[in-house]
Amino acid sequence: MAKICAICGKKPVSGNNISHAHNKTRRRWLPNLQSVRAQIDGRVKRTRVCTTCIKQGKVVKAA
Repeated sequence: MAKICAICGKKPVSGNNISHAHNKTRRRWLPNLQSVRAQIDGRVKRTRVCTTCIKQGKVVKAA
C-alpha cells in the first residue's frame, strides 16, 4: 500500500543518514498516516490520512 495521504498527498521524502565518520546511507522520512473512517462526499469511507490533516480539521470523522 502506498504511503500517501488521501487528503493532501503528502508522501515519503528521502535523504541521507550521516555518521560521525561522514558515511552516507540512504533513508526515508515517512508521513504519520492513520487509518480513519471519514465522511467523504456524504459516504463513510476508510482512508489513510496524515495526522496534520486530522489536526487541521480537513477530515470529517464518521461517527
